Amino acid sequence: MARIFTIFGATGSQGSSVLDAVLADGTFTPRAVSRSLDSDASKALIARGVEVVVADLFNKDSLKQAVRGSEVVFGVTNFWDPAIFPADPKGAGEITQGKNLVDAAKEEGVKYFLWSSLPNISKESKGLYKHVYHCDNKALIEDHLRASGVPHSIIFTGWFLENFYKLGSLTEPSPESPGYIIPIPKFDASDKQGATWVRNDLGQAALALAKNYNTPKGAEVGVLGGAFPVVTAKFTYGAVAEELSKALKKDVKFVSVETTGMAELDEMFLFQAKIGMYHDTPVPNPKLVELGAKFGTMQDFIEKEIVPRFA
Repeated sequence: MARIFTIFGATGSQGSSVLDAVLADGTFTPRAVSRSLDSDASKALIARGVEVVVADLFNKDSLKQAVRGSEVVFGVTNFWDPAIFPADPKGAGEITQGKNLVDAAKEEGVKYFLWSSLPNISKESKGLYKHVYHCDNKALIEDHLRASGVPHSIIFTGWFLENFYKLGSLTEPSPESPGYIIPIPKFDASDKQGATWVRNDLGQAALALAKNYNTPKGAEVGVLGGAFPVVTAKFTYGAVAEELSKALKKDVKFVSVETTGMAELDEMFLFQAKIGMYHDTPVPNPKLVELGAKFGTMQDFIEKEIVPRFA
């Protein structure tokens, strides 16, 4: 009998990483959840032989149908979804979506639930940074999951390394410039960042946890109820600029940006820079490595993702 691993956000950055890892491994049969079977991303998954089902995170009945028969579920929400933000700057709809997902999993008897969370920045900063709703909301959903009784683990991500090429965190200062800049708000060159290579490492972590939630090794590591930061690298942007200069053979400079113009993001960067995330987690996370996860390194990321795009 197939062991169904249902993946929400399967066409996005996180879910696609999980789906690729599950599909390559073969222990579980992936089921992708999408909002439309007619989207190009859904059609691409179907062409790969993946079962794709439609569900709406605001509709719990559709979620129950999507997870029915699943052994494992990977859950993630998107604060920046136009259905949530900017209509509601606090993104309360994200909390509704996440709670619906947890409740649907509980009612359908899902054996194991993986939740992609973020730190509660209001709490961890002792109220200093209280406008980072896209983090705090996920932490509130995490609280709901822990209280639900559904067997689970929590995965935490850092700053996405993919931001270098997806969100302009490595860019040309002008068309005629011979080099690049790394413009990061609120950071000084010596502030440390904890980052995740989502495409390569998140799926590895999710798969390793799913394969061990009911094994002696998993019990030894503390999989059930455990929290697992997926940290590919810890670095300063000043040091990364030097690494990229060598790899690209072009001048790369870090530039501290005064503001994003948005409290939500300014406070996120301030928290990351001045308080920091996942200080206590070694790189790579030894618990996940013990479970069989095979992670990349910062050098791997530069060689595979940066050099082909920027050299």
